[in-house]
Amino acid sequence: MTGDGKRVTIAAIAHEAGVSVPTVSRVLNGRADVAPQTRELVERLLKQHGYRRRASRQQAGKAGLIDLVFKDLDSPWALELIRGVEDVAHAAGVGTVVSAVHRRSAATRQWLQNLRTRASDGVIFVTSELTTTIHAELHRLNIPMVVVDPAGGADLDVPTIGATNWAGGLSATEHLTSLGHRRIGLVAGPKHMLCSRARLDGYRAALEAAGADVDDALVRTGDFLHASGFAGGLALLDLPRPPTAIFASSDTMALGVIEAARRRGLRVPDDLSVVGFDDLPESCWASPPLTTVRQPLADMGGLAARTTLRLAQGLPIETPRVELATELVVRDSTTRPAG
Repeated sequence: MTGDGKRVTIAAIAHEAGVSVPTVSRVLNGRADVAPQTRELVERLLKQHGYRRRASRQQAGKAGLIDLVFKDLDSPWALELIRGVEDVAHAAGVGTVVSAVHRRSAATRQWLQNLRTRASDGVIFVTSELTTTIHAELHRLNIPMVVVDPAGGADLDVPTIGATNWAGGLSATEHLTSLGHRRIGLVAGPKHMLCSRARLDGYRAALEAAGADVDDALVRTGDFLHASGFAGGLALLDLPRPPTAIFASSDTMALGVIEAARRRGLRVPDDLSVVGFDDLPESCWASPPLTTVRQPLADMGGLAARTTLRLAQGLPIETPRVELATELVVRDSTTRPAG
């Protein structure tokens, strides 16, 4: 917008930059045939004036696109969330744009720049910290936001959708204590993530309720991926007094724990019981089939998409904070402790 409230035009940007209108158009369309210095100048002016490209669907009040943004796409649960979002978006006649920013500030800046030059009905962030910079920019662009499985707290005025992680950690550990296990290890998720801390607290609460010792030596930290589950499992099994059971805060880490047990010549569940978290499709095909806590990932993605579309239409939502219920699924990777 200009100072008098009028929408800035490509011609105005071109005049201020001292370039032709086709040059500005090439920058907007991401063309490579623009000198780097010229591109930087035009992009700075586009941002300064809050320029957004006109589109016929946007003029009708609908962009027809939802942006789904992950920090990384290297976990199987991302596919479940995408499936949930895509099902709702497809039914609503809306497309889905999936992006991964890979923890790099340059990638985040590029994603924001792309968003400025096209229309979007809303953005769904997954396991990401919604920075004040991104929040302010999307607010300026009048693009609604929803966060799924927020990494941190809910400080910003943005709807969040998660699962009952504390209850899930509690039920996983209660299952093991009900079988008679008292020395139970944990391979936790990243410490900075809200869901990881909630699962850890649920684990501790279940141990305390069973009268078992809460031993910090039995807790290892991972990143939800196989390798960290394997490393955490080896570290726990190599203790002078190893655990008789291990709760891993994701199914992928639980599969890593099972491999660690195999490397140490232990059988699951005869020598070591293992519980995961997520109930990914491959969990029932593990050997043995994995006892886990089902997290309704597809439902979370679907609810995020519906919430985003309601916000885009200016409709109210029931509550800004939603936690969908988790459920313990007992399979063959847990049993009573040996002896």
